[in-house]
Amino acid sequence: MSAATAPAPTQSSQLDQVIAKVKEGSRTFAKLSIGERVQLLEEMRRGYQAIFEESVRATCQAKGIDFSSPISGEEWLTGPVITSRTLRLTQQTLKQIQSRGAPELDPSWLRPLPDGRLAVRVFPHNRLDATLLAKNTVEVHLQPGATAENLKEHQASFYRKPHEGKLCAVMGAGNVNSIPPSDCAYKMFAEGKTCILKMNPVNAYLGPLLENAFKSAIDRGFLAVVYGGAEEGKYLVNHPAVDEVHITGSNHTHDLMVWGPPGPEREARKKRNEPLLKKEITSELGNVSPLVVVPGPYSEDEIAYQGANIAGMVCNNASFNCNSAKLLVFPRQWEGRARLLAAISRGLERTSTRRAWYPGAEDRFRQFTEGRPNVKLIGAASPGKLPYALIQDVDPSKPEDRVFTQEPWCTILSELGLSQSDPVAFLAEAVKFLNEKVWGTLCATLIVHPKSMADPAIGEAVERAIRELRYGTVAINTWPAAAYGLGAPPWGGHPSSTLQDIQSGRGWIHNSLMLESIEKSVLRAPIKAFPVAPWLPGHRSVHTLGRRLADLEMDPSWLKVPGVAAAAMRA
Repeated sequence: MSAATAPAPTQSSQLDQVIAKVKEGSRTFAKLSIGERVQLLEEMRRGYQAIFEESVRATCQAKGIDFSSPISGEEWLTGPVITSRTLRLTQQTLKQIQSRGAPELDPSWLRPLPDGRLAVRVFPHNRLDATLLAKNTVEVHLQPGATAENLKEHQASFYRKPHEGKLCAVMGAGNVNSIPPSDCAYKMFAEGKTCILKMNPVNAYLGPLLENAFKSAIDRGFLAVVYGGAEEGKYLVNHPAVDEVHITGSNHTHDLMVWGPPGPEREARKKRNEPLLKKEITSELGNVSPLVVVPGPYSEDEIAYQGANIAGMVCNNASFNCNSAKLLVFPRQWEGRARLLAAISRGLERTSTRRAWYPGAEDRFRQFTEGRPNVKLIGAASPGKLPYALIQDVDPSKPEDRVFTQEPWCTILSELGLSQSDPVAFLAEAVKFLNEKVWGTLCATLIVHPKSMADPAIGEAVERAIRELRYGTVAINTWPAAAYGLGAPPWGGHPSSTLQDIQSGRGWIHNSLMLESIEKSVLRAPIKAFPVAPWLPGHRSVHTLGRRLADLEMDPSWLKVPGVAAAAMRA
């Protein structure tokens, strides 16, 4: 079997055996001491470390990436780095529960929001984090009812009120290789559930490597990895021994499982609120990820940096990310609009076109671009490769346009101008437009100049926009994917989503402090970062950076920081 070859689908008789074993294991797993969980996580961490390079090689082969090229650094960062960080931070939290009775939350990390709710800082928590990602902060906004006084009642509920044992079927993502193991880690160690991970057919080649990495958990019946497509997934999620389902993928797949095939019967079930799948289901689905640019006194260097920043949000992973930038929103008459679009184009020109490795990409690209005016193509198409498409000057008065209602899931970025030019009025117009007209609730970005933030009226309008945007992550001046990668911030769709209108999903992953009653994560970054972000096109040493960060995450040490810094600055 070659490195990127998928195993055969798991037969129903085998699935029955696996389900029985992991269901039995759930009762034992629920009773493990915290010390036993810490030890199990250590075994899983070290097991995963052993597959670092092999997993990256397999992914590069599957995606058509030269393993020795800088672009392979994407796979180091989104595979080994994020997974090992997630496991390490989860283990750290368990040690805090063991010694203190709850995950650590220093009073200095808490602050009240203007509407009376509580914000909790989850990054940085130490000097090493603050050094590695300078001037970046992440807060979690909690829902009403969570206060500084009762915060421990909104953390790690499994460890306060354990259940008797539950089995979760995890439908793995096919696009980013840290997602399946990270999803399982959260369900296992934050919620106390055993997991059966069904690999997505797109990256099923990773499954045998995960089986080797997590052998200690698999041998004890706490975890299993199975294979197949829609039929195997349907069998698994509907099996009576499975208590819960978690899916990362498409809202169409979610609704097919929950409500059945499209048509009148599905709509009638939704109106009656009678889902076919009556189990608890959590999900992280797609998003038409918007990026709102607030007018301000941007210098040419700042425009150039943000142009490259946005280009990186488009081209990373060949744009097969649920948080890829997909919709730019400007004031229609802002003089900086043309300058920033030109900078984005230059950023995309700096990177080569990528293999369209996710199934259906070429058809989706045609659906969005054929017959449409104002489409600017960047880069040459070739067999199996798509150019980047910038769809310019989309009409915001036509909310039925697919650029607002469907995630492209390919190399497409659309842009539009709204009527208001004053920053305060523009922000109010943009928030209303995104909340009411644009599909998805996963993440959104605001680009705001620090001098604009210093203006009391604009600063207040920005903070109000952050609070009012119905997205699970709101990022300022940077890619929301950074919040996903940090492990501590909760990642998921805004809790306004319902089963009937699922949008980007329900529930949270990562969230290493095991917070509950979450409304959103808020990531703030400088307008121009140094060293530059690793997703910027043309970064020459991101593959070296990825290797060094993976080593650092396994065993953090100040002695490793100079090597990481040297790789980060060779952009």
